Amino acid sequence: MQFLIESGDVLLEGFLGTLRMLALTFVLAVPLGIVLAGMRISPVPSLRWVAAGFTELLRNTPLTLVFFLLVFVVPRLGVVVDFQVSAIVALTLYTAPFYAEAIRSGINSVPVGQAEAARSLGMTFTQTARFVVLPQAVRSVIPPLINVTIALTKNTSVAGGFFIVELFASSRTLANAYADQTIAIFLAVALCYLAVTIPLGRIADRLEKKVAVLR
Repeated sequence: MQFLIESGDVLLEGFLGTLRMLALTFVLAVPLGIVLAGMRISPVPSLRWVAAGFTELLRNTPLTLVFFLLVFVVPRLGVVVDFQVSAIVALTLYTAPFYAEAIRSGINSVPVGQAEAARSLGMTFTQTARFVVLPQAVRSVIPPLINVTIALTKNTSVAGGFFIVELFASSRTLANAYADQTIAIFLAVALCYLAVTIPLGRIADRLEKKVAVLR
């Protein structure tokens, strides 16, 4: 573990970079996912088609390709941004559809009679979604949202191949400097990922059990 003593700051920088990307992507992707989910259940056909097309396109496109388009192709079109910004945008666009589908599944778990009763009282679609459907869907939505966030944590490693400082990139730097300690380096990096994903998994398990009891 000599590399931890001599280059612990490299590993720490990568870990903080991963946490920063995770936090920023979560803050941006969840609202976008809510908008997409709202469009998917909207009574306006054009909104449903646009949201469905965007969701299916991004969910079935490899994340590496999304990164490639944002990091290399978009700048050739005259839109030059920082690599870090491109990485956040790529992760946001890729992750938002998964959040949207998790939210939509929670909305669909609410009995149809609830929305019908709200509409019979004269409530609009927006009012019904905001005051009747979404509050009931929250309990079912949170566990799958956490599962998507766990997947997002691991997906941040793709950014390491596109000049972004995060755990995967740090592991390559350390492996080049300490070739004889490669196994220990990757074990340390794995522990850093587990430090994020295991607590999130525990929270998801507890919430799922709580939701099951409430039902």
